[in-house]
Amino acid sequence: MAETASTAVILIQFVIVLALILIGARQGGLGLGIYGMVGVFILVFGFGMAPGKVPLDVMLIIVSVITAASVLQATGGLDYLVDVAARFLRKHPSRITYFGPLVCWLFCIVAGTAHTCYSLLPIISDVATRSRIRPEKPLSVSVIAASLGITSSPVSAATAAIISTDLLGGSGLELIDVLIVAWPSSFIAILIASWVQNRIGKDLTEEQALAAMKHGPKIQESASAQDPVAHRRARNSVWAFLFGVALVILLGSCPSLRPVYDTANGPVQLTMAESIEIVMMAATALIIIVGKPKIQDAVRGNVFAAGMTAVVAIFGIAWMGDTYFGGHLAYFKEHIEQIVTHYPYLFSVALFIMSIMLFSQAATVRTLYPLGLGLGISPWALLAMYPAVNGYFFLPNYPTTVAAISFDPTGTTRVGRYLINHSFQLAGFITTIVSISLGALIVTFLH
Repeated sequence: MAETASTAVILIQFVIVLALILIGARQGGLGLGIYGMVGVFILVFGFGMAPGKVPLDVMLIIVSVITAASVLQATGGLDYLVDVAARFLRKHPSRITYFGPLVCWLFCIVAGTAHTCYSLLPIISDVATRSRIRPEKPLSVSVIAASLGITSSPVSAATAAIISTDLLGGSGLELIDVLIVAWPSSFIAILIASWVQNRIGKDLTEEQALAAMKHGPKIQESASAQDPVAHRRARNSVWAFLFGVALVILLGSCPSLRPVYDTANGPVQLTMAESIEIVMMAATALIIIVGKPKIQDAVRGNVFAAGMTAVVAIFGIAWMGDTYFGGHLAYFKEHIEQIVTHYPYLFSVALFIMSIMLFSQAATVRTLYPLGLGLGISPWALLAMYPAVNGYFFLPNYPTTVAAISFDPTGTTRVGRYLINHSFQLAGFITTIVSISLGALIVTFLH
């Protein structure tokens, strides 16, 4: 009887948590954080649960990386990268379905955020249209590739979350392990999705292409490209940012390079999270020195706004998730541990569904990965499942998805009558299934 009552309470709490996630998702980024905190309030004050762990490391990493990316944007560095990418893509128009997604993937790997790909999408659409290639082909895969860039980035909030000491980092996995699995599996998954997408749908007629070019967005060079001094500062800022990213990868690849300092409890090594925070903020200072931006412009940019919104979202949602799942870990272990022990990759379905609701890889990692570890799933298996947190393509309302649709003047990139039959579904499922499968194969050799 007591167990039945306990189960009823847990189910009621789950319904409350789920409802608040859905309400927050409808409100948008800040709404997720605010309603997540409402959930913490209800669980703690209403049900007497102990509050879970606040994801401070993840939040601080987002602050440090987004600060660097925002200052880079203010120097014109992001525009410089877009100009370089545009010249490359225009040199290879017939391969836009392959190179467009790969460039988006690389952009997001370097910057740690998918919001940097907004400037690439109209260029990809324009190159495809001028080549009479159906824009849906490269745009659909490019949006998905941007998400895979997040789970392949050494400086993204999601990667910072997964290697934190209370998640996979506490089991001995380092940043280099994530990159060794994520880079090849994502790269191959993108190529396969591009190959499939390239064979679906009719390409444009000459009349359709001409009409689309007439009414489509006009692509212009950035202001920095027309000013030699601004161009040089933007280029130097990019090198400064890349230096920070390279140093993060080096410290993640060679943990022995991270300092060890003495404490009252003995020697302690600098954690990877602390390393990212220190390096990226120091890199920001270097960007300011060589790029000479107006700091106010960094705060006004869309990169800063999106990043700070993500901080609030993760603060509330991840804290609510840790409070609920951490508080009932013993219950979940008793009832479903045997299932996930025999079929661990079923957990990727839970990750996929949660990411649809949260619209955030980092929030999904912080919410469900503690449960996965608590249920006894191998950290290496959880690493292979990492791409499952990109499931928010399932509903076509994420900003990059909406942007891709709006940048296609031909209307081939679209949402179908039933909402879920949209242009991004096929590429999304292909890349998710392939990258998880390849990741599982890679970890069998690593572990």
